[in-house]
Amino acid sequence: MYVTASGAATDIMGYAMSRLEIESDLCDGGKTIHEGNNSQGSNKPLNYLDHEIAQLTRLRSGPHDLLSQAVPGRRKLPVSTVKMLAGRECNYSGRGRFSSADCCHVLSRYLPVNGPWLIDQTNSRAYVSQFSADGSLFIAGFQGGHIRIYNVDQGWKSQKNILAKSLRWTVTDTSLSPDQRYLVYASMSPIVHIVNVRSGESESLANITEIHEGLDFSADDDGCTFGIFSVKFSTDGREVVAGSNDDSIYVYDLEANKLSLRILAHASDVNTVCFADETGNLIYSGSDDTFCKVWDRRCLAAKDKPAGVLTGHLEGITFIDSRGDGRYFISNGKDQTIKLWDIRKMSSNATCSPSSGSYEWDYRWMDYPPQARDLKHPFDQSVATYRGHSVLRTLIRCYFSPAYSTGQKYIYTGSHNSCVYIYDLVSGAQVATLKHHKSPVRDCSWHPNYPMLVSSSWDGDIVKWEFPGGGDPPASLTKKRLRRRHPY
Repeated sequence: MYVTASGAATDIMGYAMSRLEIESDLCDGGKTIHEGNNSQGSNKPLNYLDHEIAQLTRLRSGPHDLLSQAVPGRRKLPVSTVKMLAGRECNYSGRGRFSSADCCHVLSRYLPVNGPWLIDQTNSRAYVSQFSADGSLFIAGFQGGHIRIYNVDQGWKSQKNILAKSLRWTVTDTSLSPDQRYLVYASMSPIVHIVNVRSGESESLANITEIHEGLDFSADDDGCTFGIFSVKFSTDGREVVAGSNDDSIYVYDLEANKLSLRILAHASDVNTVCFADETGNLIYSGSDDTFCKVWDRRCLAAKDKPAGVLTGHLEGITFIDSRGDGRYFISNGKDQTIKLWDIRKMSSNATCSPSSGSYEWDYRWMDYPPQARDLKHPFDQSVATYRGHSVLRTLIRCYFSPAYSTGQKYIYTGSHNSCVYIYDLVSGAQVATLKHHKSPVRDCSWHPNYPMLVSSSWDGDIVKWEFPGGGDPPASLTKKRLRRRHPY
């Protein structure tokens, strides 16, 4: 695994959209410490990230300079917890306490790699799984149509079992509202359903024990049908954005109970879509046409015209995760890479994706061609590229690690080869590989506050990884498979 920085940038745009100018002004002092790449398969020197994102990461996850120099000698990272505690007791920083960055520096050293411990095991493929924003709930969706909500604070007790209404193929995505009152779920249908997760019913059967209200994303009465791959709540809970296989982005206004926006966004399936930040003005989308696009809802006068396009992936994009600052995001691609993007590098027009040349393949059933692994996009606008995991068979997801506990110092992803990979954002080093599953890991989620990560796989297992963990993992997980408990 290695990370490369792209020097190509065409028609730079988008500077006015950034909300980080003040934060950026703080980044002109100090030097970034780069770690070597110790992952297998590459001894090549790394080309490091641009100065700004490296410094922003350091500001969020690095110790105070005076704490790092509490003991005489050459300044090195990471600084031991003992040295930082000594510096705090002596009040070297002048604050008498740890800052959030100091805390992130300590917590980010303890990766959730111990285990795994079994949460649940089913006979159905797990497609989606995510913690709630505060980490108190965990939601998992299965191909058989069940969506299970676990109460993390009560020992992972099953709080609600939802049977999806009008399921087509699988539960493609779920999203929990910011107030944790409502859950939306999607499948290969234009109808997204919404459920009250705070009701007293533990078994939620559509229109039998509870009402699963249908949100119709069909823009026109033309009789055509489509499926929805990605659905997300806005941070204020008033809207839901969705990406579909009719090449479009949809925004649904929950207060008005109607579709408020449809954008014919791409030339192929829109596999992933999300709001860029809490304002809801910017939307990121990724498609099988290989392009990431940025949409500014404040200036959509020109129909279906994006604020900018980012090129660099050679194959379709499976998932996008925003850093939450309206500037940076990452994407997972079928070219077997994760890419880091800065929207200020985007172009006004899409640069044609290179043809596949001498190979043809279908990621749903074929391995990635060996001759394609070293290919690079001639107009790559990404900030960095991360390699090592595999993206095959399904829309595998990737994420930034939590801001509260790690300062978003890492990125992590599932993989077709049944593992979870954790990369250092700045150096690109593969810092951990979690191995347990027997089938592709489509989704995984890092607890927002604690060193705990949960992975879900097509083998039906939902397992958690922790630091330090609660003892040795059960022998049944390490030596043999447990008998399936649930028939879905």
